[in-house]
Amino acid sequence: MLKPLSLALCLAALATPALVQAQVQTRAYAPENLRTLSHNDQVRVISLEYSEQSGGRRIPDDQLRFYLDQVNRSNWTFSRIKSDIATSLGGGGVGPGPQPGGSIRCESTDGRPRTCRAPWNGYSRLLRQLSKTPCTEGQTWQSRDGNIYVSGGCRGEFGPGLSPPVPPVGQTVRCESNDGRPRTCQVPWNGRTRLSRQLSSSACVEGRSWQQQNGSVWVSQGCRAEFVADYQVQPPVGGRRVSCSSNDNRTTTCAWPPGYGVPRLIQQVSRQPCIQGQTWGISSATAIWVSRGCRGVFGN
Repeated sequence: MLKPLSLALCLAALATPALVQAQVQTRAYAPENLRTLSHNDQVRVISLEYSEQSGGRRIPDDQLRFYLDQVNRSNWTFSRIKSDIATSLGGGGVGPGPQPGGSIRCESTDGRPRTCRAPWNGYSRLLRQLSKTPCTEGQTWQSRDGNIYVSGGCRGEFGPGLSPPVPPVGQTVRCESNDGRPRTCQVPWNGRTRLSRQLSSSACVEGRSWQQQNGSVWVSQGCRAEFVADYQVQPPVGGRRVSCSSNDNRTTTCAWPPGYGVPRLIQQVSRQPCIQGQTWGISSATAIWVSRGCRGVFGN
């Protein structure tokens, strides 16, 4: 009869090299304080943990960089990394929990739209972009009533934002495209801008001969008009309005806030036709897609 020590040695000898290697690679190398590891070992630990939780998928480069930064700057522990990975892979339309300093991560994975509930009410602001895909307010992310909507691959860290100020009564900015030349005019407010009064015989059509950007207005094709601040806190009576544009004929997905029913085309602002099922459609309960140059305002 084999002695207990001999039996243990025999069992160890029967273990396959792959199994032993897997056991070494999974938990033994992962101390709680990841700052004690070299950079390469930090990368290996985090990458393996993500692979284990995701069923073999590779961690996105920007998410890996975010974790490395949190480990070395914010002293995130291995348990914190594991928990955050689990949350980011959980899905279900609910975003990751609050981060230090009163922030929350919301991620559009694989370009899919997502809604994240923030632990505060009102507006949110982008604190840090985590994705290579731009997080542009009004295009790939927006905020309303404690919800954050992301789409198009935007992955970011968000925090509570100040409610927009009441626009000054009567304050306007005139912007003119003389001789059809494009022009950019600065405006003394942040957020959205709307056309107040058209001054030219040439049509001023948003998305075609004028468009807004944070802090400025751009006009072209002879559009001359007066513009005012447009701080729209609540959606219009009867529904929600979302602008979605296919630039350079590319297919674009825009977030549609949940709970507002089925969207429809309210206004076409492009020269290219917007035809449901051909150049625009509904990809999910929280997303609209446009293609082949369709630019429009959608609502219900």
